[in-house]
Amino acid sequence: MSDYRVLLYYKYVKIDNPEQFRTEHLALCKDIGLKGRILVSEEGINGTVSGTIEQTDAYMEAVKSDERFSDLFFKMDPAEGHAFKKMHVRYRPEIVSLSLGEDDLDPNEITGQYLEPTEFREALEDENTIVLDARNDYEYDLGHFRGAVRPDIRSFRELPEWIRENKEKFMDKRVVTYCTGGVRCEKLSGWLLKEGFEDVAQLHGGIHNYGTHPETQGELWDGKMYVFDGRISVDINRKEHTVIAKDWFDGTPCERYVNCGNPFCNRQFITSEENEHKYLRGCSHDCRVSSENRYVKEHHLSREEVAERLEKIGETLPETV
Repeated sequence: MSDYRVLLYYKYVKIDNPEQFRTEHLALCKDIGLKGRILVSEEGINGTVSGTIEQTDAYMEAVKSDERFSDLFFKMDPAEGHAFKKMHVRYRPEIVSLSLGEDDLDPNEITGQYLEPTEFREALEDENTIVLDARNDYEYDLGHFRGAVRPDIRSFRELPEWIRENKEKFMDKRVVTYCTGGVRCEKLSGWLLKEGFEDVAQLHGGIHNYGTHPETQGELWDGKMYVFDGRISVDINRKEHTVIAKDWFDGTPCERYVNCGNPFCNRQFITSEENEHKYLRGCSHDCRVSSENRYVKEHHLSREEVAERLEKIGETLPETV
């Protein structure tokens, strides 16, 4: 048994004076000894924190003592240590950035039907149901439910536009959405209903809940689940593990994410340690030869050494760089 664990949670609930709440909540987390990232707004709270079992127990007890959060659903994962380096509690206009503007909605007033993990598994096997991944493309590429639709987006706020552009493909079908912990689907499923979709549902508790449920145990999930903390990815399918992610450079099976060495790009892509070194952690030639390439700086590579590495992959270093 691990001495540490990670908590994942959210709740849409009215928070008056969220700035003051943010300050007080940060003090609480630091006093307990947690590390993590929490977003607070007038519409609610969305967080992931890590700590020892004793610390996370203390935090859950403190949070639930507030009647606004007495029924808060905490999803838990064992961890080898802290999943974060620091503790941040920040104010944001939204606890997830869907950026609907005047079309913004309250999930407490309109949202899709909740499906428990066993019901969601049935939806996965129903050929008349469209299962829509509500996450970003790089999350999908690491792991997803079999047969799920992959939106071509790099940010959640791009999803409504993508759906409008592809509406005719599933407007007349039952649409079931899923995301990591459930928070993104709360608003998205409500927006789908307002957009005219008639039969909309969402996976209650997200992928995490599906993976830890004793009956489903992550069945019909392939790959790993991307997480926004130091772990980067976690296993979901407890019955079998299938690698579906592919190396950015050579297409071989791989589940290791890195950030592009060019800070002006910073794209997350999948690659082996060998190829990271071979391609200077650059997702493209321009990123490899960037004067700001972090990989080059971290490894103290001279201009001659960079040129030599590039020559091995059939590229040259521009004279102006």
